[in-house]
Amino acid sequence: MINSRDKKQCSGCTACANICPYQAIQMKPDNLGFLYPVIDSARCTECGICDSVCPFNHVCNLNDSLPQPYPYAVRHKDMNQLRSSQSGAAFIAISNWILEHKGVVYGAGYTDSFEVVHKRSVTKKGRDEFRGSKYVQSHSGNLFQQIKTDLLNGKEVLFSGTPCQTSGLYFYVNSALRKKLYLIDLVCHGVASPYMWRDYLRYLEGKYKKRIISVNFRDKSFGWHSHRESFCFNDGYTIYPYFSIYQDSLLRPSCGICPFACLKRPSDITIGDFWGIERNHPLMGADNKGCSLLLCNTLKGKKLFDEIKDSVQFQLVGIEECLQPNLIHPTFIPHYHLLLEWSYRSGGIVLVMLVLKIIKKIVRITNLIKYGIS
Repeated sequence: MINSRDKKQCSGCTACANICPYQAIQMKPDNLGFLYPVIDSARCTECGICDSVCPFNHVCNLNDSLPQPYPYAVRHKDMNQLRSSQSGAAFIAISNWILEHKGVVYGAGYTDSFEVVHKRSVTKKGRDEFRGSKYVQSHSGNLFQQIKTDLLNGKEVLFSGTPCQTSGLYFYVNSALRKKLYLIDLVCHGVASPYMWRDYLRYLEGKYKKRIISVNFRDKSFGWHSHRESFCFNDGYTIYPYFSIYQDSLLRPSCGICPFACLKRPSDITIGDFWGIERNHPLMGADNKGCSLLLCNTLKGKKLFDEIKDSVQFQLVGIEECLQPNLIHPTFIPHYHLLLEWSYRSGGIVLVMLVLKIIKKIVRITNLIKYGIS
């Protein structure tokens, strides 16, 4: 049953909870804030519909996938859009087309307390909140049901999320409704703990005695290749701490065995940063302003990309040029992640930060002794 699986076999996509006709499944957080399905045995009839939509039961088994994706390097022609986006603003170009055709866009945004959640928008202003990287797992609640309602009302719908989320949505929606559903997944490294993120924000506000009013997981003011987080306080003061909550050792357990870390994607289009593009195509990335990798995985995705070509610079590239690590294999989660989970339960985010600092020092010393490098 859904609720008896190893945690590694659940991505928290919420498809099972959304589809249950008896409302027998609730998504409840564990000690790190990752959501898992819990079944009410009094309501459950063991009909099996929850298992039928689980992404781990349908690994990349999309009937309309192309034999191999069409890989593109993409940059928006509007430099303002490029500056405001994390990489090459491919998502902005695609979502603009959907909105201009009276469609609906779903993506990851924030609550007032910077909890990462999925939201719905029918305007470009609302959609703009979905820009940028958000490395914490998002909560989507009953959003799949809302998406189904939009599709039943004849609207074109664009959903962007992690590949496990898009896969769950794909199997939640029946084949007739999928005709107007466009799925975009991300080249995903993994998702960090929602509770650690929440507590880290509280730690920063307590340390500086100020309220955080904006966050940026990758501040592009340092250049596209930068991976510096920034936090702006209510008095305008901004900090750029070297510690990041986004660590391999703090990811969701399922991220370490992700079945979607390959080229057989569960979406019409895959987007991400096109790292290394400047080596073979300097005009697309040498200025450090950003370039998107875009994979058209289905014929529907290819047709959608053809619709937005006039708004972007693009270059068809070889598949070997875009094989980033997370398109080949899942992120390796270090064995000491259990120590960090224990540290969080015992002493909160402050102890986690301290233990990580000690571990990194040990790793540096070990490398120096073993390889002569730091």
